[in-house]
Amino acid sequence: MLFNSYIFILAFLPLTLAGFWLAAGLGRTVAGCWLVVASLLFYGWWRPGDVPLLVVSVAANYAASRLIAATAGRRAQDWLLAAGIAANLALLVRFKYLATLLGLAGIPAATPVLPLGISFFTFTQIGFLIDCRQGLARERGWLSYALFVTFFPHLIAGPILHNREIMPQFAAATTYRASADNVAAGLAIFLIGLLKKCLLADPLAATVAAGFAHPHELALFGAWQTATSYSLQLYFDFSGYSDMAIGIARMFNLRFPANFNSPYKSQSVIDYWQRWHMTLTRYLMMYLYNPIALRVTRRRVARGLAVNRQGQATAGGFAAMVLLPIWITLALAGVWHGSGATFLVFGLLHAAYLSVNHAWRLFCPRPRGQGAAAIVGRIALTYGCVLVGSVVFRAPSLWSAGQVLGGMLGLHGVSIGFADTKEAMRAAALTGWIATLYAIVWAAPNTQQIMRACGPTLEAVRPGPLPWLTWRTTLPWAAALGCAAAVGLGALGGTGEFLYFQF
Repeated sequence: MLFNSYIFILAFLPLTLAGFWLAAGLGRTVAGCWLVVASLLFYGWWRPGDVPLLVVSVAANYAASRLIAATAGRRAQDWLLAAGIAANLALLVRFKYLATLLGLAGIPAATPVLPLGISFFTFTQIGFLIDCRQGLARERGWLSYALFVTFFPHLIAGPILHNREIMPQFAAATTYRASADNVAAGLAIFLIGLLKKCLLADPLAATVAAGFAHPHELALFGAWQTATSYSLQLYFDFSGYSDMAIGIARMFNLRFPANFNSPYKSQSVIDYWQRWHMTLTRYLMMYLYNPIALRVTRRRVARGLAVNRQGQATAGGFAAMVLLPIWITLALAGVWHGSGATFLVFGLLHAAYLSVNHAWRLFCPRPRGQGAAAIVGRIALTYGCVLVGSVVFRAPSLWSAGQVLGGMLGLHGVSIGFADTKEAMRAAALTGWIATLYAIVWAAPNTQQIMRACGPTLEAVRPGPLPWLTWRTTLPWAAALGCAAAVGLGALGGTGEFLYFQF
């Protein structure tokens, strides 16, 4: 079921919310069970056959977490954790990577239908098992765990939640008390996301599909239109989904973490990864990068080597403490998105970006210029790197990515001639629309800044570039959101899936 569908907006969401408040009057367990059942219905709306897999995964991982917690001895817990992680990864490999691996070995195999959200709910549960082994998972009730994994706003495409921030909320009595303020704030956030998806992202889909379908035919102008269109489509599509998920959760009195913080305003690739898909970056840092870096640090300490900034600024220290964790983490981050070579190259490309960024930070520690030209230059350089990566990310093959990038360099010609006046007008309209979207990206406040007055739903942020554009529970804002709802509902007819559903 799509957030941007009539069945969800006009039926599923209001009925689920009303049922939740009615069930809460009968007790927290009843309300929690209602949400679990509703979430499974949401998940199985398209393919009911995926529901048993999700249920078995949740039950097995919860049982494994209880077994880890009840087992004495660090070595026994380590073996149980390893078995749990291996079982989760085996499930992921079976559906997402096995056909590709067999193909590389010359064994033909049909690619199975990928269960919706399998990467998200699998890695969410691996993180919980690790926290149980480390004694960090405080809330372990079965219902809170089931809700933590299956709660429908984040189930299919995130944000990736951490058990310590969401399970205590499901266990708290305040979550089950109706709040008109939370419903109003959540609805506002949801509508912002809906407009991003329907009005800003979806109109670019046809241009992106046509460009990547025939990349060898793209001259300079068409290649840049294709690349920038996809970059903007991905931005507004996924940030729109994240806003809608955060807004829905707020309607149920739950606070989800922010997932986007104007990533295209980043002044370095390090900054970009702290702003784009923030919950994925946090997950990778907690469960992959930090453990690798910690292991390297301990080995260097045992050998009497420096582990401070001066140690990192040596060739050996930089390779061990910076490059090794970055390249392993980003390679796996790329593969997490899919089994194709393009995803691996995407991850390695960003690993190279980050390596250069960290090398500059360590070996050329000059104060950054704060003038407008310097800031614009850093943003442009960072975005240029990200744009190249997005082409590789979207292309169906490395050959296709190379063709698009070659077109952007003018290798397929620089002609901007058009067959007729209509084609020229369409190209001009698209160029104007792309320019408008960039103005929104770089000059307009983001969702966190617009909603900063609604409390701790999102990250604490400074006022945006338009301080007057801050949400309040006032009649003008109610009228504006009513108009936004009407526009959003009117635009639902041509909408499609969210891009991250395929991961």
